[in-house]
Amino acid sequence: MPTIDSPDRIEHSTVIKAPRRRVWRALTNAEEFGRWFGADLRGQDFAVGQRTHGPLVYPGYEHMAFDGVVERIEAMDVFSYRWHPYAVDPAVDYSQEQLTLVTFTLADAEPNGTLLTVVESGFDHLPADRRPEAYRMASRAWEYQVNNIMQHVATQP
Repeated sequence: MPTIDSPDRIEHSTVIKAPRRRVWRALTNAEEFGRWFGADLRGQDFAVGQRTHGPLVYPGYEHMAFDGVVERIEAMDVFSYRWHPYAVDPAVDYSQEQLTLVTFTLADAEPNGTLLTVVESGFDHLPADRRPEAYRMASRAWEYQVNNIMQHVATQP
């Protein structure tokens, strides 16, 4: 269930019925991340400071791309990257905007599960005319993506 702490932050938490190492792999293996996220990241790896880029493969969003820069990888605990949320208009140059920060945190959950928390923050730094829509769409998208990773982990050993 989403929790909204402030207009600057979106947070979703859920327990995934899978070992922590399995959820960690789904988050930090770029190709596997792309499969549940809906992006073609074949042949890429996530590394701190490195940009990862690939077209979205979700119907209706093929004109968009996943484009993120990894900020933190703390084995089995935290994975984070920065990106431009809801950058959907091909006529807009988003490169001058601040990036939001997406952070995945893992914790053990009983029995034999993993608590996954996803936080996206930094919406206050987006242009005022774009902020409300980016926030609204990102909030909906993370609810959807949390379900995607749960299903992916359940069906992909």
